[in-house]
Amino acid sequence: MVKIILTWDIKPNLEQEYFDFVVREFVPGITQLGIKPTDAWYTLYGDCSQILTAGVSETKEKIQEILSSDEWENLETRLLDFVDNFEHKVVNARQGFQL
Repeated sequence: MVKIILTWDIKPNLEQEYFDFVVREFVPGITQLGIKPTDAWYTLYGDCSQILTAGVSETKEKIQEILSSDEWENLETRLLDFVDNFEHKVVNARQGFQL
């Protein structure tokens, strides 16, 4: 199993629109693409990304296929309407919190 870790900051004054998008479109969209959500963290204090979320898939090749798809590009483009400092990385999945 591999894990994709995504981080970002919500743009000011777009919190409600952001949460609506994530619940109605982003999470169902990544699930449909083959990523099983596993983590979602919201940072209240500290010098780090406001949001850290992750999901797993069976292989690195499957994740790369997803990240190359038009469907992923559409989800990412819509997400960028609501967030700044978007980053992602793919790592070997382990139990527990991963950065």
